[in-house]
Amino acid sequence: MKSLFIKTEEQRKWLEKLASLKEEFKNNAQQIDEQSVFPHEHIQKLREIGYTKITLPKELGGEGFSVYDAILIQETLASYDGSTALSIGWTVLTVGELFENKYWEPVKLENFAKAVEKGAIINRAVSEAATGSPIRGGRPGTTAKRNGDKWVITGRKSYTTGLPELDYFLTSAWIEEEEKIGFFLIHKDTPGITIEETWDVIAMRGTGSHDFVLSEVQLEESDLVEVPNYTTGFKLNGWLLVIPATYLGIAQAARDYAIQFANTHSPNSIQGTIASLPNVQALLGEIELELAKARFALYGAAQSYVDLKNREQNGRTLTVAEGEVIVNAVNVAKHTVTNAAITVVDKAMRVVGAKSLQRTNPLQRYYRDVRAGLHNPPMDDLTIKKLAELVLKQND
Repeated sequence: MKSLFIKTEEQRKWLEKLASLKEEFKNNAQQIDEQSVFPHEHIQKLREIGYTKITLPKELGGEGFSVYDAILIQETLASYDGSTALSIGWTVLTVGELFENKYWEPVKLENFAKAVEKGAIINRAVSEAATGSPIRGGRPGTTAKRNGDKWVITGRKSYTTGLPELDYFLTSAWIEEEEKIGFFLIHKDTPGITIEETWDVIAMRGTGSHDFVLSEVQLEESDLVEVPNYTTGFKLNGWLLVIPATYLGIAQAARDYAIQFANTHSPNSIQGTIASLPNVQALLGEIELELAKARFALYGAAQSYVDLKNREQNGRTLTVAEGEVIVNAVNVAKHTVTNAAITVVDKAMRVVGAKSLQRTNPLQRYYRDVRAGLHNPPMDDLTIKKLAELVLKQND
């Protein structure tokens, strides 16, 4: 089914390039999960093959991948190791978002592109214990104050995925004197920043999503790179589709395991393998159906977003209504994919039976990992709320 969504030779080349890492990443995945260790070696391998710059524009040394291209490659990577894929996925989407929308001044983008071209990775540091998900509109507790010609940043960020390997932190802070949120670009070697290893969860255990602590961090005026003009987390950002693509890849891995098991498991109570049993075939058929629905939602939303951006580049102004429709399409894709991934893994475990609960069996890891998708933005309740609001407005 996935082959239906491969469109270009460049995509095929990148899938082949990733395939060279498949066995190593899959073999390491259990140890990464068991020991809750960050996959430093995996990230380094991805740097070496240029994965960190796939969404950097070609004219700046990258691959120039669109959202559609990126989710296709990201899904495949996640089928090898979910923690690795989620960790690097935030760089893929952040770089894509920054350069497509040109949020920063041109000179700042060009300078940052040089670092990305050399393999630098980045993530937004936005979540805080007191505010919850930033998409709900909470004001950051992290503060930015002027001290002469410097900024002084103090605060704590949680769930900073990929923290042990991040080179840059795009950190949100409340600028008190101006009463607005700003994003500051902070390099990992800046004095005053520390990592507190707080990540102790049962899902995505290798993502190193620890707390990022800032203690009177002094920055230059120019390090304030972005001041959003929106007041809530709802904005048009198709690049967020990189994250549900990660959970779809994990679901694909569960599906592949279930099929391999069905085709080879042969208890002495039947002739042949369990693949011939009606109940097993029903489960496998239901898995295929869930994956098909998820892919059409994900890749359909991605293509709609790409088409819209192409029309914008050709001089067509995006209407408010069009923006709302695409925002909802992205949100619906995330909702559909993450919930489908949970269903797929559950059905795969039913095919395999009690063996799926063995710690050495990857299905129990997939089962835990896909549930993390429910807690990546936007959450399901917000997606449903936005759909209701739009349909009611359209029928005024």
